[in-house]
Amino acid sequence: MKFGVITFPGSNCDQDMVYVLKNILDQSVEELWHKDTSLKNCDAIVLPGGFSYGDYLRSGAIARFSPIMNEVINHAHSGGIVIGICNGFQILCESQLLPGALLHNNNQQFICKNIWLKPQSSTAAITKNLNPSGVYKIPIAHAEGRYHADEKTLLEINKNDQVLFRYCDKDGNINAESNPNGSCEGIAGITNKEKNVFGMMPHPERAADQNLNNTDGKTIFESLLDLVVK
Repeated sequence: MKFGVITFPGSNCDQDMVYVLKNILDQSVEELWHKDTSLKNCDAIVLPGGFSYGDYLRSGAIARFSPIMNEVINHAHSGGIVIGICNGFQILCESQLLPGALLHNNNQQFICKNIWLKPQSSTAAITKNLNPSGVYKIPIAHAEGRYHADEKTLLEINKNDQVLFRYCDKDGNINAESNPNGSCEGIAGITNKEKNVFGMMPHPERAADQNLNNTDGKTIFESLLDLVVK
């Protein structure tokens, strides 16, 4: 599979993502610039973490209008795979490729720490091969990571099995204490109805190398590859 990793002004996780995809997962990677008007025949597009355009207005609000986003939106609407991590998730919501929005953390502070995730969707490729009873230790690093959606949207994404992950404790309990930012229903990641666009606030690319003593993030990428790559 050929991955395209987009760099926006202010991206700071693009090279982390390139390294994991290329060196850890042995995938072909094309580095894309936000002003590009072609996805260069990439099969999957990754919007990495960082602070695109300095998070002015709202996180992801300006990046949504970068020239390359027209191609990303067309790619998604044609069934192509799109993955947004942290700031990338924010951009996907701003682009209306995913429902809901990412608001300031409920403590109004930047949070950077390891958290625990519990897979939820049994039909999305990025979680389908994960242990539904397992918990995965993945770092977060965000100030605007509180997932919010209205009641109708929450009912819909739950009904359609669109919730990818919820925050939990190390024993897999989903509760208020394990929710680091106040996200609705502890939601840490979602997919679209068609399940080809994936967004999550935690950083699996920061937990994919044995040198970091944590490869839980690698398992998440492998679930996607196992089900998509022929």
